[in-house]
Amino acid sequence: MRGTGFLLVFCWVLGLLASTSFCGNVTYDHRALVIDGKRRVLISGSIHYPRSTPEMWPDLIQKSKDGGLDVIETYVFWNLHEQVRNQYDFEGRKDLVKFVKTVADAGLYVHLRIGPYACAEWNYGGFPVWLHFIPGIQFRTDNEPFKAEMKRFTAKIVDLMQQAKLYASQGGPIILSQIENEYGNVAWAYGPAAKSYINWAAAMATSLDTGVPWVMCQQADAPDPIINTCNGFYCDQFKPNSNKKPKMWTENWSGWFLSFGGPVPYRPVEDLAFAVARFFQLGGTFQNYYMYHGGTNFGRTTGGPFISTSYDYDAPIDEYGILRQPKWGHLKDVHKAVKLCEEALVGTDPTVTSLGQNLEAAVYKTGSVCAAFLANVGTQSDATVNFNGNSYSLPAWSVSILPDCKNVVLNTAKINSAAMIPSFSHQSLKGNIDSSEALGSGWSWINEPVGISKDDAFVKLGLLEQINTTADNSDYLWYSLGIEIKSDEPFLEDGSQTVLHVESLGHALHAFTNGKLVGSGKGNSGNAKVSEDIPIALVTGKNKIDLLSLTVGLQNYGAFFDKTGAGITGPVKLKGIKNGTTVDLSSQEWTYQVGLKGEELGLSSGSSSQWDSKSTLPKNQPLIWYKTKFDAPAGSDPVALDFTGLGKGEAWVNGQSIGRYWPVYASPNSGCAGSCNYRGPYGSSKCLRNCGKPSQTLYHVPRSWLQSSGNTLVLFEEIGGDPTKISFATRQIGSLCSHVSESHPSPIDTWNTDSTSGRKLGPTLLLECPSPGQVISSIKFASFGTPSGTCGGYSHGQCSSRRALSIVEKACIGSKSCSIGVSVNTFGDPCKGVTKSLAVEASCTERSEASSKTSLYGV
Repeated sequence: MRGTGFLLVFCWVLGLLASTSFCGNVTYDHRALVIDGKRRVLISGSIHYPRSTPEMWPDLIQKSKDGGLDVIETYVFWNLHEQVRNQYDFEGRKDLVKFVKTVADAGLYVHLRIGPYACAEWNYGGFPVWLHFIPGIQFRTDNEPFKAEMKRFTAKIVDLMQQAKLYASQGGPIILSQIENEYGNVAWAYGPAAKSYINWAAAMATSLDTGVPWVMCQQADAPDPIINTCNGFYCDQFKPNSNKKPKMWTENWSGWFLSFGGPVPYRPVEDLAFAVARFFQLGGTFQNYYMYHGGTNFGRTTGGPFISTSYDYDAPIDEYGILRQPKWGHLKDVHKAVKLCEEALVGTDPTVTSLGQNLEAAVYKTGSVCAAFLANVGTQSDATVNFNGNSYSLPAWSVSILPDCKNVVLNTAKINSAAMIPSFSHQSLKGNIDSSEALGSGWSWINEPVGISKDDAFVKLGLLEQINTTADNSDYLWYSLGIEIKSDEPFLEDGSQTVLHVESLGHALHAFTNGKLVGSGKGNSGNAKVSEDIPIALVTGKNKIDLLSLTVGLQNYGAFFDKTGAGITGPVKLKGIKNGTTVDLSSQEWTYQVGLKGEELGLSSGSSSQWDSKSTLPKNQPLIWYKTKFDAPAGSDPVALDFTGLGKGEAWVNGQSIGRYWPVYASPNSGCAGSCNYRGPYGSSKCLRNCGKPSQTLYHVPRSWLQSSGNTLVLFEEIGGDPTKISFATRQIGSLCSHVSESHPSPIDTWNTDSTSGRKLGPTLLLECPSPGQVISSIKFASFGTPSGTCGGYSHGQCSSRRALSIVEKACIGSKSCSIGVSVNTFGDPCKGVTKSLAVEASCTERSEASSKTSLYGV
């Protein structure tokens, strides 16, 4: 005991001296991960370091810690770090060591998912495309060339971490590593070699001697000592493949990704909280949100294909780094409730009993410690259950948490957290010539040539597959063909009735005849293939057909996903509508060009002498590079560019790619509803917004990429648009709301207590502005009684206290945060015998703005 006490004191002192130092002998048993001899209940969240910026990392990680997380989980992206074989890059957003150290500085642990296959809606699943060209290679199977490369990169990352002393066994924050990723979903396709490959991967990983456990997600046959873990919307029924391994959930999907051409998915927090509580109710002790902050697919990193630039994922922290309320706050309360049960959870296995149809209790009892979870897994009816001699109300599809087996501190269906209505404030871009002048007058441009314009073009018979041709060094591949039309050709009988038929493996294409855009085609996330019949007009003599094929992120998931091709593989035909004449052009001699002339010239940086600003600005024309200078929006709010008015392309700010834009690709009109019932199993198409609208119009520009003035914006527009319609949008909080009932189960530490007697008076409504420099500037609505509605649409009920607004204004205006007791002691009793609630909607502004308003209006 004395030695143990000394060790604990030593670790504590060491932690004070160096925030990045951890004491971490990490093992596991059947109940939990064991850190320094102590079983732990751990809450984790995924933040992918390259989907944000180093300047954003500390704030994102602190908000994660404030939300009750213990662990940050991230993939390691092979193609990010080794784009060229044996040439590594760990700078800027790629600085993995800095990211891990930033997590450590916040006092959190790290789960490093090396893979190195990631999936993650990331280009090519995280594999570098050069891997595809190694002779004899086959991905993710018992193949010697592949295993050699996989081992080399995995060892490189492990060595990088060990050199920086970042594993827990070295006093660092990394307590877990992952090898492979969701292989069990596709193993069947690889036959007997799948089993030997998984055994090899496990042995290879453990041989690297990290001193911490390794996991494999979605791998029921993961060999000892690898822990197999669960991914999915629900993992309460999951069981590890050995009674010596803990029940772990590596991906609890907080929402779903957005595809170009699709609506915006979201997941109600009541359902997410239900899934979390059910997991801990039935024996889980490690749970990770995928994602906790999704971020942005900058550059050409997005996979899919057709995955959008935004990777917001309806996560608790949104793409811009702002708390998504009430999701963040309600989950924080769930984490607090679960942590109150930790001693009981790690001490024993649960005893589960039925309390009726769709009703159950799970009890953890060891010695004098007891914790219970009461669940109603029905989707229709609320219920009242008797447990331990007491009566408890259980809404449908909810779990109540009782850390002492008596008192409910949280029910997953009852939200006591603030809600926020985010908004974007738009403003025109301003040029650097005259600060009052709209940006449109400051544009310059360069036309991208149609067809072949580079010296490295080459000629081949037939149609080439795109990825094998470009090696993904560009989204673009030109296919060019000259054809001679004689005066007696049947195609000239009626030129408008000639059709160019083009078939492509995807993902999109633009067709030009004689230098003019005549048509385009695109696939979608469900079917990347393109098949188009494009009316064209041919002339006597020489004609030119130029087809621009493009990718929108390479395939990232599925068995043999690396063999999924792209590009115009044909057939390509000319068809005469009236006379039925067909000519197959597929086997002709085509000329090819990888990439664009503008890419070769480095136009994305803005530095070229060829920019034209003297003639008339071309608008709504294809294949144009645009450039302008602009000033950054004032303040510190996150920034986006609204690309409404443009078609499709890529954008760069000060040389940094903010990603592909495609605002004209709209989602289908059907599939969305005004609201989504959280009760019942969630799926990626259950809760949708934005039907019939562009999938994405706003594109995140990190503040750290901007200067106060003199910034350069470059666009490459493929199909035509008006760049002068672009505007800035700053991410703000339109309203801050909370609605709390007198009878609401209190989330642990928010009870209003009488200062004299110490008697609990009821739950407390909390409001806090999300940004450090903000204060509550106004109360838009306040009602104590029977208010109804949701944030932004509250209304008074028949029962309402007249004092509510003035009491809330006095308590909150001018403060960053405020708390108000939800009881008749605070507001009086406007209707005796009725259960009452308090609903408040407030506005937050920068402290300086609030001060000026105070002096102006005398508030």
